[in-house]
Amino acid sequence: MPSCIRENDGEEKVPFSETPLPEYDDLPKVQGLDMPHAWDVYGRDDDLGSINLLTDARVREAASLVRTGQRLNLSLPLDQPDPPLFGRKPLAHDIYALDRNTLDDSVDSLFMQASSQWDGLRHIRAREHGYFTGITEGFEPGRGRLGIEHWVEHGMTGCGVLLDVAGYMAHGNRDYDPLSPHPVSADDLRATAGHQGTEIRTGDMLCIRFGWVEAYRALTAGGRAAYAADVRHAGLDGSEEMARCLWNWHVACITCDNPAVEVVPGDPKIGSLHRRMIPLLGMAFGEMFDFSELARACRDRGDWHFMMTAIPLNLPGAIGSPANALAIL
Repeated sequence: MPSCIRENDGEEKVPFSETPLPEYDDLPKVQGLDMPHAWDVYGRDDDLGSINLLTDARVREAASLVRTGQRLNLSLPLDQPDPPLFGRKPLAHDIYALDRNTLDDSVDSLFMQASSQWDGLRHIRAREHGYFTGITEGFEPGRGRLGIEHWVEHGMTGCGVLLDVAGYMAHGNRDYDPLSPHPVSADDLRATAGHQGTEIRTGDMLCIRFGWVEAYRALTAGGRAAYAADVRHAGLDGSEEMARCLWNWHVACITCDNPAVEVVPGDPKIGSLHRRMIPLLGMAFGEMFDFSELARACRDRGDWHFMMTAIPLNLPGAIGSPANALAIL
């Protein structure tokens, strides 16, 4: 029996049949773009993309991973990084009295992707070919196709798995700086998994630690200001081989501790992983997750799997959202 039900904009609910997913090289290609797409894998009316893989069965499996009940926050404060990156404005948090006994507060200038956050399926389009499932029209605020509310209603909880790329680089004495544009290859990811003895399973919520959070925190105030004006960091390369590796792992999402998942600046000759994977493959990307404590805990216990939850804000039509991420060990 299908364990995942998605809503079709108020119409009848359509079950996602959990049949084996095709391999990357078996996917059809977008005509005129010559890049594989997964627009028919979950159905052309799909609003979830890879989040379809967070099925009831996988949530039950995730619950079985809990051993101690220890909870680890994976989200940065909403006012970090400070100053914000990529030209975003800092949020303004106001506290005020409703009466002599009651306080309230409000937030202005909350950029939904300014801190630990999800990139929704409305975030990136593949030029004239459109957004995921081939939608070519634009979007307005409010509930609709590919809005992040669909992820909220489905629930983003499952089996998390951490690949500690920074730890692997340090173990091998590799020349590596998280704040430099070091491209991490698919072979690097496979080698990290092998070094840890970690298996990536279908439907896993893949977490990748580049060491960016710790390196950024070590900067002085002046260093952070200079960094915001010239963002550079290690990350996944944008190659087709990277897209092939990640798709063939059939993960439910890819979350990283750097600001963009992929290396910044990227190489235009290699291409953009965002464009390969969000509009064409429906992959959920998470950025600036804090894996510092989680990496230590996983290393200490020799197990890199855990229960993970990361529910976006329920803002209909949102492009992205704060992550609200938690690991439970």
